[in-house]
Amino acid sequence: MALVYPTLYRRRITDVTVEELQRLGVAGILLDVDNTLTTHDNPAISDEVSAWLDMMRAAGMQPAVVSNNKEERVRPFADSIGLPYQAKAAKPLPRGYRAAARMLGLRTDECIVIGDQMFTDVMGANLCGMRSILLEPIEPE
Repeated sequence: MALVYPTLYRRRITDVTVEELQRLGVAGILLDVDNTLTTHDNPAISDEVSAWLDMMRAAGMQPAVVSNNKEERVRPFADSIGLPYQAKAAKPLPRGYRAAARMLGLRTDECIVIGDQMFTDVMGANLCGMRSILLEPIEPE
């Protein structure tokens, strides 16, 4: 398996469907923050992303935030959308992903990582045996 190849590629997080995650046997969704759920340093998500999270939860999925950002950025953001989180995850190292899976009470093979960075989100997922969905960044960096 090539370390930088995602399982799936989608334009936006709202393009990811419950059905495709269920086909993959996913129970946990590990989400990047910046340029995945919201734009850089934005403390809020859009109504569309909020509805997507509600839809995932209603389908029995367990979302969590996994970010390399500091606690000061991640905690208030995750709290505002009601998600558990792992800050300072040291992506692409597996440590943060494995901690998030344990936090959700899941095995790594039951989780999928969704993010906009090939060399952190996708590579980190592949290093610890998780699947991944690579998104286009919400806005260019």
